[in-house]
Amino acid sequence: MTCVRVVAGKSLKSVMESRTMKIAVFTEGTILMHQSAVGHTRNEIVQQVIDKDLLVKDYASYVSIKSATEKIQKWSNQGAEITYITSRKEQKEVDEIQNVLNHNHFPKGALEYRKGNDEYKDIMERIMLDILIEDDCESIGGESEMTYSHINSGLTGLKKEIKSIVVKEFSGIDHLSNDIAVLRD
Repeated sequence: MTCVRVVAGKSLKSVMESRTMKIAVFTEGTILMHQSAVGHTRNEIVQQVIDKDLLVKDYASYVSIKSATEKIQKWSNQGAEITYITSRKEQKEVDEIQNVLNHNHFPKGALEYRKGNDEYKDIMERIMLDILIEDDCESIGGESEMTYSHINSGLTGLKKEIKSIVVKEFSGIDHLSNDIAVLRD
């Protein structure tokens, strides 16, 4: 038996297809990196995180990875609603990441973070997104630290409705399609 969540007489799939496409993008490691990473290879940057380079925790000085700002602007220009997800939990650090997004001219979008006992999957289930873009979390433990695998399938079928896109940590998103329809498929 297949279970489909019904919202006001419509299936979850038809509701998701008829609304604005929502793209959630993780910040640190996916579109932002610490200042001391500039000019280093991806492997060197991963090693900086593992070695606990002092600037890794200086969130206020983070910079955009390659052309992430322009890529996300292209998606936003096509009508996509952008949500940024930060790994930060302390309000001061969340504010620093928000300031970095603003300073680097990322398109407007909500900045979500874990509150209280939230896990990342709780954020994903709450925002009802279409596409989740996250990095492979190589520097902090790999797949077990990634979000998509922790989203509940349950009766809602939500996990099947989310397109998961995983990029190599600190490699950026430049290689992803500019077209949100292609990105979704």
